[in-house]
Amino acid sequence: MGANAAVAPDASTTPAQAVPSAPWTIYRHRLPVRLLHWINAVCFFVMLGSGLAIFNAHPHLYWGQQSDFAHPVFEIVALRGADGQYHGTTRVGTHAFSTDGVLGASRGSDGQSSYRAFPSWATLPGPQSLALGRQWHFTFAWLLAINGSLYLLWTFASRHFGGDLAPTKTDWRGLPRSVLDHILLRHPQGVAATRYNVLQKLAYLAVALVLLPGMVVTGLAMSPNMDSLLGWLVAALGGRQSVRTLHFVCAFGLVAFVAIHLIELLIAGAYNHVRSMLTGWYRVPGGHGDGNDAEGRA
Repeated sequence: MGANAAVAPDASTTPAQAVPSAPWTIYRHRLPVRLLHWINAVCFFVMLGSGLAIFNAHPHLYWGQQSDFAHPVFEIVALRGADGQYHGTTRVGTHAFSTDGVLGASRGSDGQSSYRAFPSWATLPGPQSLALGRQWHFTFAWLLAINGSLYLLWTFASRHFGGDLAPTKTDWRGLPRSVLDHILLRHPQGVAATRYNVLQKLAYLAVALVLLPGMVVTGLAMSPNMDSLLGWLVAALGGRQSVRTLHFVCAFGLVAFVAIHLIELLIAGAYNHVRSMLTGWYRVPGGHGDGNDAEGRA
């Protein structure tokens, strides 16, 4: 996640000057952004795996102050069938969906099904251990909070936020076109590829200003040690069980963001984008510059 900074060819130049033969490469991501990005990525995946391990200890979500076991808003369960095997089911409100083999019940190396909300390959540290899952989760939560705070400070100090992430009037007018382009899997070329489109801006802002802060706040609010300090917040959010549900809603929102991010990465050219996040240098698709490398602001 870095700023894109490249100057478009001046309108007064001739076509030959505007589109020379030299490939257009820009320095897209500065070192601090690259380091913060990869630390965030590691922390996120460890927190996701350990969070799922914690969820497995009680795979039900409720709304309110107390657990209403008869009316969960979400749960992943497994029932033993006539064949003696577990069969997984996911319930959202009053609607139930068969998720056998993935959620609720999954088969191990011995071919026997076991009751696990999320399969062992998706949880950290692997075995179903609430204590270890909590230790991993809390450790990396602090790392993510510190690293995320540094990233936010950098975005404001480097003017990345106002210059690259804040949507403009032009962005809002182009929102329908941007939505259509994403549906049709059309990606920008040339100068347009050096800037964030409006959907990218909105997605990054939602993560930085809503989902990640929401994860931190609800995570703290769930801690009994914070009752005296954040008791008012727990009450405002509807109770302790509501806070836990909101925590997982934010987590699943981040999972959706990462999934879409990776899919778009593969479609748009994984090698080029991953290289830019490792080295900083990005080759502009379908574009040519003036023969000189432009330096990014991020």
